[in-house]
Parts: sequence; C-alpha cells; structure tokens
Amino acid sequence: MHDSFSVYILMLLIILFLVMLAQRLKISYPIILVLGGLALSFSPWLPEIKIDPEMIFVIFLPPLLYEAAWQTSWKELWKWRRVVSSFAFLIVILTSGVIAIVSSNLIPGFTLALGFLLGGIISPPDAVSATSILKGIKVPKRLISIVEGESLLNDASSLIVFRFAIQAVDSGKFVFRDAAISFFVVIIMGILIGIAIALIFYAIHRWLPTTVNINILLTFIAPYVMYIVAEQLHFSGVLAVVSGGLFLSHRSHLIFDHRSRMRGENVWSTIGFALNGIVFMLIGLELPVIVGQLGDTSLYDAVRYGLIITAVLIVVRLLSTLGASLFTRLISNVITTAERNPGWRGPLVFGWAGMRGVVSLAAALSIPIYMTNGAEFPQRNLILFITFIVILVTLVFQGLTLPWVVKWLNIEDPDDKTSKNSQETIIQKKLSMAALKVLNDKYPDIANKHEILQNLKAKHVSHLRLSESKLAGVPDTFLDGDEFRNVMTELISEQRAILQQLNRKQEVDEALIRKYNGLLDLEEENYSLRFNSESE
Repeated sequence: MHDSFSVYILMLLIILFLVMLAQRLKISYPIILVLGGLALSFSPWLPEIKIDPEMIFVIFLPPLLYEAAWQTSWKELWKWRRVVSSFAFLIVILTSGVIAIVSSNLIPGFTLALGFLLGGIISPPDAVSATSILKGIKVPKRLISIVEGESLLNDASSLIVFRFAIQAVDSGKFVFRDAAISFFVVIIMGILIGIAIALIFYAIHRWLPTTVNINILLTFIAPYVMYIVAEQLHFSGVLAVVSGGLFLSHRSHLIFDHRSRMRGENVWSTIGFALNGIVFMLIGLELPVIVGQLGDTSLYDAVRYGLIITAVLIVVRLLSTLGASLFTRLISNVITTAERNPGWRGPLVFGWAGMRGVVSLAAALSIPIYMTNGAEFPQRNLILFITFIVILVTLVFQGLTLPWVVKWLNIEDPDDKTSKNSQETIIQKKLSMAALKVLNDKYPDIANKHEILQNLKAKHVSHLRLSESKLAGVPDTFLDGDEFRNVMTELISEQRAILQQLNRKQEVDEALIRKYNGLLDLEEENYSLRFNSESE
C-alpha cells in the first residue's frame, strides 16, 4: 500500500514537470503527457499499471464533463446548435459505419458488429486536447466554441453506439428498428434525468443555508449523482452530466455568491487539470499491457491495421467538415443559419482538430473479457491496440501539426477585435451608469458624506467619461492602459511588501494579513481584466 501510494505521488510530480516542459516548448500538454507516459512505461522500476475502466468512467469522466459544461457558453452552444448536433450525433454514426465497413474488410475475422464497436470507440474527438492547442494559437473564437460544443455531446452518442454494438456482438443479432428507438430514448431520458437532478441541487443551493465550502462540495457531488443515477437506469450518464451542468452553470448567478463562484472556479480548475493530467499519463503507461495482450496477432499487423484505420478516420472527419460547410451554404438559402458561407479554411482546421483521447481508451478497456455464454469476447485485445494507435497518432501527429495548419491557412476572425473592444467598452459604460444611478438616486446624502463612497463615485464618473470617449473615437486623454497597469502593479507590490513587514510582528493577526492580501489580489485582477484588451 505504501509503495503504491509513493508511485502515484511520484507520478503527480512527473506530470507537473512534463506540463512545465510543455509550456516551455509551447506544445499542448496532453501530447507531452502521453509521450512521457509512453517513455515511462519502458522503465524497469515502474510497476505495471492496469487501468480499471470503471475508474475512468465513474471517477474521472463525470467531473471532467461537468467542468467542461460549466465552461461552455450556452449562448454559443445554441448559436452553433446545428453544426454541433450534426457532428455530435450524425457524424459519429457516419464515422462508426465507415469504420465498420473498412475494418470488417481489412481485418480477418472482424464482423460488422465488431467494426461498429470499434467505430463507436474511436469516433469521438477529445475536447481537452483540441482546445488546449487552439486556445494557444490565433483562431476564430467561434471555432473553439464549436469544438467545445461538439465534444460535450459526441461522447454520449459514441458510447450509445458502443453499447448497442456490444449487445449485437454478444447476442449475435441486431434489429435496427429497436436500436433506433432505444437510441433516442437513451438520449432523451439521459437529458431529462440530468435536468431533474440539477433542479434538486438548484433548490439546495438557492434556498438552504449553504456556505462556500458546502456549495463547492455540492458541485463535486452533483456530476456523480447525475451520472450514476442515469447509468443505473440504463440511460446516458454522459448526457445527464452535460445537461445538468449546463442547466446549473447558466443559473450560477442565482445560486452562488461571489465567494462561492471565485473559490469554486479556482478549485475546479485545479482538480480538472490534475484529473486530465493523470488520465493522459495513464494512456501512455498502458502501452506495455496492451501489447502484451495481442495474442495471436503479430505486432506488425496490429500496427498496420491501426495506421490504416487512423488514416480513414482522419479522412472521414475532414470530408465531413468540408461537406457540412457546403451543405450549410446550400441550406442557408432556405433557412436562417449562424454563418451563411463557412468557407473551407475554418472547416479544415475543425476537421484537423479531431484528436482522440480518454473516452476512447476507457470505452475500449470496458469491453467485457467474456460474453454472457462464457466465450471470450472476440478480437478484444486487437481492438484495444488499434484504439491506442488511433489515440497516439491523432494526438501526436495532428496535435503537433495543428498550429502549423492554422498558420498556413491564415484564417481571419469574422468576430474582429474592434467589435469585441466596442462591446467591452459598452459593458463598462453600462456598469458605471448603473452604479452612479444607485448612488445618485438612492443614496445621495450618504454618498456625499462618506469619503469611500465619494471615491467610488469619482471612479465610476472617470470610467464613464473614458468609455464615452472610446465609443466616440476620441483619443484617450484620461488614461493610458500600460502606464496605469505599471503604476498599479508597483503600488500593489508595495502594499504587499508592507503586509509582509506587518506579518513579521507577533502582535499582528495573520488571518488579517491573508484577508488583505486577498483583497489586493481581487483589486489587481479587476484592473488586469479591465485593461487587458488594450494589449491584445
């Protein structure tokens, strides 16, 4: 027990080192973690690590999906609902069908049912890999929104295909009508269960006397309850978590105070980072176990099958994205679409961002060793190996070349910076006007007598004048963002130094020092957010 615990602590330290290396090399950290895990898997001192698929599905998947749902804009998801839903459902089914046909003709002894099983496993792209790369390079924001939205839903559809394929292999029969009805029932009921449980947690947050710690802990409990209840009822646990997470995140301003939101975001960011790091490291570490289970299939043939199927997968996604762009251009003559002419550059980047990851490996590992009749599940080990090849090649090859593809295509952002800056200035103006209205209309006497409120009022008057001058196109004579940032940085640094000096005195309560350090953090973050658009 002690030795195993020490190994996992060492793994966490290695993960942190590899992530720092990825930042220094300016490479997406999932790529470095998988390659690092792969290199470590050949180390003689590291014990063989076997991944329990239930650990991935039950422990890792719900919080990762929940965090992704909280970070996703419902407005953006709804705006791009057609392309997101088509890639999350139709393209997943299409991809599974193409992989089924190719693999059943390529691999001896591979049936169509096994092909659909493999297709369901490797069809969903991994969100973490794609967004971690795209957010580090200059791409249109809408592209990131579509990638994030697709990844929220395609895991569910691929796992449903996977489930039906397992049943078909096990029973030896497949009734399309029954499967189609069950497909929609699983989706709809999964969404309804997620929303129903989210309503319960909404009521707890809204009307019970919770604290910051209770609120944060409830956010960790919620995705597990959603996932486990839906899976126990044989519906989509993935869609339950996604729908419930979207429901609660859209109403977070009603159920959380500012402390719960700030601390919750920090805690979730750290936990999500750790979980993703562990999973990507485990993907690389699992290679020796998978190779050792190949059995009668030679390593050369297994690699060949994996590379061919990976190539087919990449081509199918690229053709799907370009085909979807053409379809959007045609259908926009009939119905209103978010983008009348997507062109070919954005769809090409979207197609190339189809790296595979944790869900594919977890699904492959969850294939039962034995069928209900006691016979060994056919081709299980080969499916595992092909899945690993697909993950490795798409993650490393596509992941490393994606920045180059984006640079080569030189995509212009339709949502230009000028529009973004104008919107931000309007928001700042409206906020200052609202604050001044409250101070002038409701508290005129107090505001004029209280020195702090006088300073607050003067600050909002200054912000209002600055916003109006920006919107009018008048050169900024009130404030230079860089100069102000430098002054504020030096000012706050000096204040922190004073706090450290005070903290050395025995009679000063350290809790007060921490409190005012936190207030300085908030002040610095406020000015950083206010002026960061000027440096973009």
